[in-house]
Amino acid sequence: MHRRTFILSGSLVTGLGSLSSLRMNLGKIVKSNVLLLGDSISIGYTPYVQQILSDIAEVTRPTQEDGSAENCQGTTNALQNLDRWLGETKWDVIHFNFGLHDLKHVRPDTGENSMSPKDPQQAPLKKYRKNLAQITERLLATGAHLIFATTTPYPNPVDGPLRKPGEPQKYNEAAVKIMAKHDIQVNDLYSFVKPQMEVLMRLKNVHFTEDGSKALADEVAKVIKEVVLRNP
Repeated sequence: MHRRTFILSGSLVTGLGSLSSLRMNLGKIVKSNVLLLGDSISIGYTPYVQQILSDIAEVTRPTQEDGSAENCQGTTNALQNLDRWLGETKWDVIHFNFGLHDLKHVRPDTGENSMSPKDPQQAPLKKYRKNLAQITERLLATGAHLIFATTTPYPNPVDGPLRKPGEPQKYNEAAVKIMAKHDIQVNDLYSFVKPQMEVLMRLKNVHFTEDGSKALADEVAKVIKEVVLRNP
C-alpha cells in the first residue's frame, strides 16, 4: 500500500483501533481511500461497508451521472471504463470482482441477455482470463493494495439470463491463478456464501436479501480493515 508521512499530534483517539492504525495530518485523521469495483452484488453491500469502515476509510465506488451506483458488470465493460473509475485519486485499497456477468449467456448480435445455451457467454473463459489479466495489471500500476473477491454462487435453476451450474468455480479458479501470480490477496466470498445460500440469497436469483448483503459487507469490511490497520 502507498504510505504517506504525517505529523502525529493530539491525544489518543479511541474507537478506531490502535494508535498505530491512525494517520493524522495537522491533527486531523486521514482516512484511507478505498475503491470497490464490482457488479450489482457489490452495489448491494457497498453502503454497509461504508458504514462499517466510516471511522477509518473513505469507501467509494463508481457512480453514474445522476449519482447512483454504477454497475461495473463484466471484464469487457471494465476494460472500457477502468481508467475513468480510477480517476485521479490515490487509492490505498482496491477491492474488486468480475465474473458473474462474464459467465452469463448473451445474444452474439446484440449482447443482450439470453436464456439459450446456443448463445455464447459474455466473456468465455479464455477471454475472461485475458481480460482479467489486463485489468489486474492496470490495478497493480496504481500502487494500491489489491483484494480480489471471488464470484458468489447462485442457485440452480436461477432466473434471468442463462448461467449454467458450476461456472463460478471455473471462473474463480482462473481468477485465483492470476491473483496468485501477482501475490494478490483473495477474499473468498464464494466459499463464504456457498454453505448458507438458502439463508443469504433470494429465491432462484443471483442476488442477496438485505441480510445477505449485510453479511457480505461484514466479510468485505473485515478484510479491508485488516489491511488498513496494518498499513497506517
